[in-house]
Order: sequence, then C-alpha cells, then structure tokens
Amino acid sequence: MKQLILCLALAVGALPACAAQPAPSDAAAPSFQPAQLRNFTRSQLAIERRGGRDTLQIWLAQTSEEQQQGLMFIQQLPNDHGMLFVLGTPRPMSMWMKNTYVSLDMLFVDARGRVTHIVERAKPLSEDIISSGGAVAGVLEMAGGEVQRRRIAVGDRLRHPVFVGDN
Repeated sequence: MKQLILCLALAVGALPACAAQPAPSDAAAPSFQPAQLRNFTRSQLAIERRGGRDTLQIWLAQTSEEQQQGLMFIQQLPNDHGMLFVLGTPRPMSMWMKNTYVSLDMLFVDARGRVTHIVERAKPLSEDIISSGGAVAGVLEMAGGEVQRRRIAVGDRLRHPVFVGDN
C-alpha cells in the first residue's frame, strides 16, 4: 500500500513538470492552429509583388471535402496566414462565404501562380456567389484587407510547389 501511495505521489508531482515542458518546435509550422483545420496540410507560400515579397503560413485545401470546408467556422485569421485551394486542372471556380465568420481577400491564380483576379473583403456569412472570372488552378484566401495593405495586384505571383515551375 505504501508503494502505491508513493507511486501516485510521484506521478501527481511529475504532472506539472511534464505539462510545463514546451512541445518540440517546428520552424515551418505556424503557431496558429484552429481545431477545424488540424487535419489540413500546412505549408508556406510566398507572394512576389512589384514592391517586394511576403511569406504566409497556409493550409492546403486539396480534396473536395477540404475545399467545401475551407475557412468556415474560423473566428479569426492572422494577417500572415491563409488557405490555398489547389484545383489540379484549371477551371472556372465559384465560392461563397456561408459559415465563414471573417472577411477574406481572394487571389485567383493560374497554373503558374500568376494572380488573374482579386476579390477584396468578401462579406462574412454571405451566400453571394464569388466567381474566379475564368479558369484558375488555385485560390488563396487571406484576411480581408491584406491585398490593399500588401499592395497585391493582378499579375503578381504566388510561389509554392503546387504551381508549374516551382518544384
């Protein structure tokens, strides 16, 4: 009985020490990770624009199920995070903001990652259809206002391995 009590005391005493240990860090992993997105692949993406280059932490929406979910139910989105919808074969794309609680800027891009169309500050919770304006290979969603703040324009380029020439 004394051994059991001693083992329990040691185990309980060790819990705070274990809980206080930081998790191993992964420099490429973003610190912001909502539960709704825990199964999405994370990556980094660069935006090359006339005035410079920015890097974002992104989630990849690659499957039909991931693309249907997108950023729905997310309550906040840091300025340096986004979601890249990867279409595989370029095609026209339509989206909406149903169940999306944050305003988003959307960059529609071709197979080389060139921005072909931009929609700024899409209205949260709206069921209005947002069109790509033509065939696209992907869409980057980022916090509303980032296109203006970063001075992103049609013709700028997203750099990520999913785009042709970025292997």
